[in-house]
Amino acid sequence: MSAVRKITIPEGVKAQLDGAQLRVNGPKGQLSRNVRFPQVIVTCEGNVVTIETESKRKEITAMVGTLEAHTKNMIRGVTEGFEYRMKVVYSHFPIQLKLQGNRLEIANFLGEKKARYARIEADVTAKVANDEVVLTGIDREKVGTSAANIEHATHIRDRDPRVFQDGIYMVQRG
Repeated sequence: MSAVRKITIPEGVKAQLDGAQLRVNGPKGQLSRNVRFPQVIVTCEGNVVTIETESKRKEITAMVGTLEAHTKNMIRGVTEGFEYRMKVVYSHFPIQLKLQGNRLEIANFLGEKKARYARIEADVTAKVANDEVVLTGIDREKVGTSAANIEHATHIRDRDPRVFQDGIYMVQRG
């Protein structure tokens, strides 16, 4: 028994394999990823990327599915892109957001004098509206990491989370 996954590349997208680097080019940009894993063979012929293994070990067959998911996310990223929407929630002290290059300044959080900062990853575009933060980019991991950084920066410690529900929370992924 061997695990084989085939991913068909849509029109307008080009995929090529340089050693262990899988490069995907599309209308929105280019992404590359290292797809090297022991006993997993990745090939790219025409418009089909094939990921396969001869091993019966669970960890290795699971990695075939993981690499398939990464490849599909890269294809979706260069064609559609990813957009994460986050909602700003506060009850007493209005949170003030300011973009400063590759970081988001979160001021007046719970009335604190010092501002908190969240790092926005490279190649991720952040837009701040009234009570919403919109993160867009072609790399799903970078957009998700940026959203996690923002949520983590507004994590409440030493207070009852049922009472103090202030923060910036993920509301939509797409």
